Amino acid sequence: MLSKLIEIPINHISILNTGLVIVLDLSAPNELWFTLDTLLEVAQKCIQTAIQEAQHTDPQIKDKLQAAAWLRVGGEDHMDKDLMDLFLIPLIILGSKYDLFQSLDSEKRKTICKTLRFVAHTYGATLQFLSIKQEATLNKSRSLISHIIFGTALGKAMQVDHNKPLIVPAGLDSFQQIGNPPLEEEKLGRGRARTPIELWKNAFTEIFPQESVKTPATVDDPAKDPQYAELAIDQLRLQKDQELERYRKLCERKMKEAQNKALQEGLVF
Repeated sequence: MLSKLIEIPINHISILNTGLVIVLDLSAPNELWFTLDTLLEVAQKCIQTAIQEAQHTDPQIKDKLQAAAWLRVGGEDHMDKDLMDLFLIPLIILGSKYDLFQSLDSEKRKTICKTLRFVAHTYGATLQFLSIKQEATLNKSRSLISHIIFGTALGKAMQVDHNKPLIVPAGLDSFQQIGNPPLEEEKLGRGRARTPIELWKNAFTEIFPQESVKTPATVDDPAKDPQYAELAIDQLRLQKDQELERYRKLCERKMKEAQNKALQEGLVF
């Protein structure tokens, strides 16, 4: 269900004008990596599918997305270029419930902050923390969303102190500033990690073991689990699923019609 929903905004027609905002619960670190990793994986698959479809009419689409991604982080001469794996559409990672996050142990907060900074910098994403109970953080997040959607001006303020709400614009961080993952020195050179991000995953999940229970993000349709069967609710769910599928197909048809019209009028080259 999650992948079908993401397919609506991330498609071959809208790919050049699409961004992704991922909201994480900072108060639940035992679900944080799992949630982030799952959402990024689903989004990446949708982006690749959209690119493959768009290449039929625009063979240079991937090059355009890659060039725009480098511009977002300051250019291809970035000092961390060789270690970055840029997300091909604008990516924002928002850490929510910052007010509850503040009550965590200082070392745990530092680990969460450094890990999210590493992931965000690797993908060329902007990272911010917020709380609905702290107006200042909400205003900064609104400004960020406005910048992505409407192109409004955005300051270059940066805050990486783990005792304060993080503000890390895309490309302004560095792996040198972030430092090493929270592992003992003898473990840094060992283990099964094949990439730096796997090394950080291993370090983070060692401190915060991730929940192993099935969630709506990891199964095709948890509502079909027989242990939760209820006839009336299942019938209503089936109706809603059918409505969602009709809506998805309607969106696809409208997008194709719009593209065909643009082609006929010479608006797409």
